[in-house]
Amino acid sequence: MRGRLDSIDLAILRELQADGSITNVELARRVGLSAPPCLRRVRALEEAGVIKGYRAMVDPKAVGIEVVCFAMVQLQSQKQSDLVAFQAHIKDWPSVRECWTLSGDIDFILKCVAPNLSAFQAFVGDLVSLPNVRNVRTALSLDQVKDEPLVPLEQIDTETTP
Repeated sequence: MRGRLDSIDLAILRELQADGSITNVELARRVGLSAPPCLRRVRALEEAGVIKGYRAMVDPKAVGIEVVCFAMVQLQSQKQSDLVAFQAHIKDWPSVRECWTLSGDIDFILKCVAPNLSAFQAFVGDLVSLPNVRNVRTALSLDQVKDEPLVPLEQIDTETTP
């Protein structure tokens, strides 16, 4: 599907990244289509896996989440079985909102949340006690400066998209 994205597909994706709850009629109006072909394109993007899903953006503080932190985790071993075991722990941990594998001396970076500093401290204690964890460095977030969708669609050129 990636090779077949045209300017209208990219416009649809930009609008949906900005507001996933937009109605099909409004989306069609914004991208210059009538509603039925717009809906067909959205469904095709979903079926092709270009659109992976939709989410509501919830204000963490409004629901009692006061702490956002980043944890940089270094493992003792990077054997595939050890990486898979660590990832399994992380996937089942609600406090961990994002987990990325990294190159270099840090194996994983985690974006984590907690309702307060006590819960954050308990989380760090649990994290450092996981098997195979060598080192954990954490940084508490002071403020969010930017929160954009992961895909910068404005940088994609339909002429050169493979």
